[in-house]
Order: sequence, then structure tokens, then C-alpha cells
Amino acid sequence: MSQFENYVDLIRDPKFSFAGDPLSKKLLITTEGRFQTFYAPFDHLNLKAKVFICGITPGAQQAINALQEARRSLQRGESVDMAKEKAKQYASFSGPMRPNLVAMLDHIGLHTVLGIDSCELLFSSYSHLAHYTSTLRNPVFRDGKNYSGTPSIVKQPSLLKQIDRQLTEEIQAFGPDCIFVPLGSEVSKVFDHLQAKGAVKASQVLGGMLHPSPASNERIAYFLGRKERSELSPKTNAAIIDKNKAAILEKIAALETAR
Repeated sequence: MSQFENYVDLIRDPKFSFAGDPLSKKLLITTEGRFQTFYAPFDHLNLKAKVFICGITPGAQQAINALQEARRSLQRGESVDMAKEKAKQYASFSGPMRPNLVAMLDHIGLHTVLGIDSCELLFSSYSHLAHYTSTLRNPVFRDGKNYSGTPSIVKQPSLLKQIDRQLTEEIQAFGPDCIFVPLGSEVSKVFDHLQAKGAVKASQVLGGMLHPSPASNERIAYFLGRKERSELSPKTNAAIIDKNKAAILEKIAALETAR
């Protein structure tokens, strides 16, 4: 499952620059039509995790963050396994997405289900409880730009092939009590696809969560109760957010009861 070993010498080499357009061509895995897939070290599986948090695909900055942290780890003389783990933890949902993600997870009460004070601790002292990943594990770009789910993942055969091969295998490595949190409508559609295939149970999936990107700040503010419905712009569909949030809270209540 891990590709890290194929790139370890390149990552370790201080003369090698990860930057490119959008990343170094030496990291290119495949080109399929308008989509390019590059390697970045998001291989690590935290099999002790109680929650599986899934985005769309790492962006260029997240990829470079992961590559740089893997290099620092290797240069300190740490093992390949440790370098993979540190790269994944350091770069996953890094930047302005992380505060949004933590706020939403705490708001729905996931921290209570996990028995911790805040989901912020999932990035530090309680990182063993969380597995961070993406529907497309390696960074995917469309026309050289970060792929944001448009056009829809589930309508792209080449991307679905990656999901059916990598993500399904990844999910199957986790236990039946793991909680799956798809972020954003496109990732929720992917998990609907996986449910239809029998790869995951509906009761395990908190579908309908917003993506933590700053582009979703208005929707997130409404989800968190920080903005009134009357203050929303026409681009924000409050009814869908309310419906999804109610379903999430119902599942959270069931999970708390089952603890």
C-alpha cells in the first residue's frame, strides 16, 4: 500500500526541490486527461484510530509540507515508518483549514464521543485516535490547479478507479466501530458510492459535514451558529445545512448512547 519507499532517496536528497508546476515532475505518478496525480507522503495508516477523517485530496501546499517534514525526519536519522507518520500528522489539514475543522467537530460533539476535551487534541496528544486521509490519497491536480471536486469525483472514471483501489483498501483496514467523517459534499458522494458497494456501513458515516476550506467560511459560520440565516448570501443553502446537521447530530447521539 505504501509508495514512500519508492521515493525515499529523492525525499532525503537536500538538493532536490519539491516545487514545480504544481509539483516536481519527478513526483508525477500518472497523467490521465486533464488530471495529474503526484506522490506525497500521506501513506501512513493509524490503525488504532477511532475516527477516520477524509478530505478530497491534498493540495500543493499540504503536499510540500508533508514532503518537507518527511525530509526533516529522515535527516534526523528517524526510521522510514516514523518519517511517514510525522509527515502525515504535520501536513494533514494544515493551514487555515484546521481551526475550521476542529470547530465543526467540537460543535457536533465528536470530542465527547471520543472522550477528549477538544478535537484540537487529535493533532497533538490524542493523535492516536484519528486517521487523516483523502478520497484521493495522493495530490491530484486538474489543469495544474488543486482539484477541488469539480467536476464531480464520482463522474470521473480515472478518479473512481483510484478510490475503488486505494480508499476501499484503506477503509477495510479499520475496525467495525470506526467513525468515518467525509468532508464536503463531494466526499460524502464518494462515501455513498462506497456504502452502495458494501465497503462501509451508513451508521458509521457522518455524511453531510462541510469542507473546512476558507472558501466555506460563510457556510461554516452558519453551521456553528455564528451567523443568522437572515444574514446569509444567496450562495449558501441553509436548508441543506440544517438537514445535514440534524442527521449528523442524530448519529452522534446514537454513538454517545453506544459508548
